[in-house]
Amino acid sequence: MGAEQQVSVGFAELYGTAPEGVWAAPGRVNLIGEHTDYNDGFVMPFALPHTAVAAVSRRTDGRLRLHSGDVEGGIAELRLDDLAPESDRSWTAYPAGVVWALREAGHPVTGADVHLTSTVPSGAGLSSSAALEVVVALALNDLFELGLPGWQLARLCQRAENVYVGAPTGIMDQTASACCEDGHALFLDTRDLSQKQIPFDLAAEGMRLLVVDTQVKHAHSDGEYGKRRAGCEKGAALLGVDALRDIPYAELDAALERLGDEEEVRRLVRHVVTEDRRVERVVSLLESGDTRAIGPLLVEGHASLRDDFRISCPELDLVVDTALASGALGARMTGGGFGGSAIVLAEAADVDTIGKAVEEAFAAAGFTAPRTFEAVPSPGARRLV
Repeated sequence: MGAEQQVSVGFAELYGTAPEGVWAAPGRVNLIGEHTDYNDGFVMPFALPHTAVAAVSRRTDGRLRLHSGDVEGGIAELRLDDLAPESDRSWTAYPAGVVWALREAGHPVTGADVHLTSTVPSGAGLSSSAALEVVVALALNDLFELGLPGWQLARLCQRAENVYVGAPTGIMDQTASACCEDGHALFLDTRDLSQKQIPFDLAAEGMRLLVVDTQVKHAHSDGEYGKRRAGCEKGAALLGVDALRDIPYAELDAALERLGDEEEVRRLVRHVVTEDRRVERVVSLLESGDTRAIGPLLVEGHASLRDDFRISCPELDLVVDTALASGALGARMTGGGFGGSAIVLAEAADVDTIGKAVEEAFAAAGFTAPRTFEAVPSPGARRLV
């Protein structure tokens, strides 16, 4: 039984009738471009085969009923008129926040029954929350015939997470889930949401990209993510620009000098400006067919996140160092940081050796065994049934 059949059966058992449809939205891996999205910069994610799946039907009585097959508990029932920012600290805040954001924007959502399940690892830096938001948004967009394009759904989902949930995330995760295409990485300008699909078929070139989930959980709303964002905004204000994206790479040294003794802000600015440049360089290399040459840029990106942004952790550093020592072409942490996952670019013939070396290194360090899987660029959000 496929995921769409399972969630349909689950919906019928919960609500006593078949759903009007079933939708899926993926998690994502970010190839390069970390903590640049809320600085109006460049990012380059691609969708994972891991998805959040939702069976949904409309209601007309102003009620929202939510159930997750992945969380213990029964059906949560909410009144649409009672939805309010930061009123919910459970998993239901993500789908409820989407309904709130749609209604606040004037869209006529009158209620829904929702049954969800997800294969996107939670807390692994792979955008499990964005997948949850986007799958609900897409379902409601279709059922209520709202006619919203993917980028606009992503904006509304970001607003749900920023305002309703209270997590100050950028726009990348939701846009990746809504807009990525099979076999491609998404080059996204987060200022104007212009997009370019970049072919990214590693298997055809004899390479693989591994995701190593360190099993160290993170939570964006815990405060450290927000501190980095506030520091970036302070840097932009001190430098007299709208966002750090507006500092040209060629003028970085001069900008850092102008920041004087603001050492913490200097580090944040240096990461964002150099990371935007790395994204542009990766795009250029991929478009020229020199895929293996992106490896050193991944390593540079990790060093910048570790030393300037200071959001790595011993487990992430161990993945990167061990993978590189075992022959990887490149490796770096991915996602918001403070745990989560790292990515490893490797020749196909080296994948097993690298995976075994990382497992042994974790065991020797006394860390929880990591979860490793291959990341294959997959389709974005879509209707299944």
